[in-house]
Amino acid sequence: MVSNSRILRTGVVGAGVFGGFHASKYAAHKRVDLVGVYEPDLERARALADRHGARGFDNFADFLGQVDAIMVASPAVHHFEAAATALAMGKHVLVEKPIASTVEEARELIALASKHGVVLQVGHQERFVFNAMGLFAVDARPLKITASRMGPPSERCLDVSVTLDLMVHDLDLVIALSGGAVKSVSGEVDKGRLGHPDIARAKLVFDTGCEAELTASRVHHERDRKMRVEYETGVLDIDFVAKTFVNTTPYALNADFADDPLAKDSLGANVNAFIASVLDGAPVAVPGIAGLRALDAARAIDGARTYGS
Repeated sequence: MVSNSRILRTGVVGAGVFGGFHASKYAAHKRVDLVGVYEPDLERARALADRHGARGFDNFADFLGQVDAIMVASPAVHHFEAAATALAMGKHVLVEKPIASTVEEARELIALASKHGVVLQVGHQERFVFNAMGLFAVDARPLKITASRMGPPSERCLDVSVTLDLMVHDLDLVIALSGGAVKSVSGEVDKGRLGHPDIARAKLVFDTGCEAELTASRVHHERDRKMRVEYETGVLDIDFVAKTFVNTTPYALNADFADDPLAKDSLGANVNAFIASVLDGAPVAVPGIAGLRALDAARAIDGARTYGS
């Protein structure tokens, strides 16, 4: 653990849209020195780094030699290589979702973090929205969860399936909410663009008796992200886009959660939690095992029946 009397030297891997978002958060943090941005295209790395008074790198070893911790915001297919190399060098890592491309890679990242005594956190930032609502503080376990996460066509993240791009958020949330282990996963996907599914439907059954039915699409006509959580005592209907909910349960949830910093800026909350874990030894908000469980379920869905096959 880095002493909290020191400023944390950080770097961002990836100079794309999400790399830009993360670089802004680190550059603005009082306990952080954003040292640099790594990107194989040095011009792009410098363009982002220059906006924050940092340095652009196209040599990953040189980049890692200058930092204590990194944010991996590169395309998903490159998450493992960057994270594994950094962890092996004793660097703390916050990696965007999905944690890796395969379950085996995810397990290796967890093992590397444990071996070198460093923080490995996964960017499942919707958890911070649930924390703002107070949902994780509810003792009761849900009976059924239904969720849909839809978005219009985009050129972003076409290197992975819609399960790893969008549904993985809801997979992480329902696994955390269920309070149990996944007993079975079934689903179906379409053929998608570039060989990666754009539409997926799935059903998960947990050993607690909870069932979850999920739908995700990145070729929908509009952005629409909802979740329905059914308890014995009532129902919670959440609209993630509007940041509102309708609650018929007796549980005292925060109806004004949209104004809570955790929900208002879940990306910033994610970064803040990572920094607190590294500098102060706070519990890791979304540990590697959570990323592994969501990835494992997503891969099971991707391996299920394909429409028209």
